[in-house]
Amino acid sequence: MAGAAFFDLDKTIIARSSTLAFSRPLSKAGLISRRALLRSAYAQLVFTMNGVDHDTLERMRAYLSELCTGWDVEQVRAVVAETLHELIDPMVFDEAAALIEEHHAAGRDVVIVSTSGADVVEPIGEMLGAQHTIGTRMVVEDGRYTGEIAFYAYGPAKADAIRELAAERGYDLDESYAYSDSVTDAPMLEAVGHPFAVNPDKGMRKVAQDRGWPMLTFERPVALRRRFGVSTGPQRAATAAAVVGTAAAAGMVWYAASRHRRASG
Repeated sequence: MAGAAFFDLDKTIIARSSTLAFSRPLSKAGLISRRALLRSAYAQLVFTMNGVDHDTLERMRAYLSELCTGWDVEQVRAVVAETLHELIDPMVFDEAAALIEEHHAAGRDVVIVSTSGADVVEPIGEMLGAQHTIGTRMVVEDGRYTGEIAFYAYGPAKADAIRELAAERGYDLDESYAYSDSVTDAPMLEAVGHPFAVNPDKGMRKVAQDRGWPMLTFERPVALRRRFGVSTGPQRAATAAAVVGTAAAAGMVWYAASRHRRASG
């Protein structure tokens, strides 16, 4: 059996949050308020500088579920499809793109595993040449989001999904590679024989040092279309989980702001 290469997305393959990037176009479409847009901008800054811990993500999950309830799937698909390449292309780390090419040259499948929405991760994976993607999936009924999450690709759930895919596709996990920046992805890295910490946050750095995992620094973004010859026109529509990530931005900022007010009070 051959191994595979499993990549986290945000701050591992791309420099920012893939889902928070859609805040402005969704606001222009009337799906989120100006207040939520401002919160999203601040959340992007917090994410870039500090990452997100477990408690924040849990609060985000509850908030985003409430915010996206009832949104029309087709409208979201149209918004995200129109802006996907423009927003995501410039964020890709050149080092990550080169590593993906190396794994392909070695005959390994590439799998992107992200807490971001499955329908955002999938078209990005297609542009990168990934064979498979794993992401958060939302429940849709009658063309609208119910607010329920069918699968939350986070923490141990990522590792479980990797094991399921490996069993289905015949990957040898002992011969496989995994890359991530966040300590919440430690279970994902533990699932393979060759784990790597990329741009590690404080928690991941400590885990990597304790376990002897190699640490990599990615810092040179390059446009996907330049690296892989990708068209800048819309290709595939991205759906519910894209919005979920944007909604999460507001939840994260609300939590951060509340914590700041309590500390200042």
